[in-house]
Amino acid sequence: MVNIIYVEPSGTRKTIDVEDGWSLMQGALANGVDGIVGECGGSCACGTCHCYVEEARLGDLAPPDAAEEDMLDTAAAELRPTSRLACQIKATAAVEGLVVMLPETQG
Repeated sequence: MVNIIYVEPSGTRKTIDVEDGWSLMQGALANGVDGIVGECGGSCACGTCHCYVEEARLGDLAPPDAAEEDMLDTAAAELRPTSRLACQIKATAAVEGLVVMLPETQG
């Protein structure tokens, strides 16, 4: 299990134990985190799991691939330099304690 801290649009912080290998989107949906929709089920095709990763930890993540960058550019509202799709970030030891902020609206 990997601890991930989700900050819902309301500001509520939820620390969730996410199964190793699950995406952060799967962890959020399985635990009722407000602000993640995941309409496409994690196939990087909708942008409704847009999140902001804490800037200091960006280096702990693999960079987004071209498909994720394209989806963020076309579907994400309020795009920021720390924007990522939660379906593309896997829960691993490298992201233990990661803080993920969720936007007011999705796509």
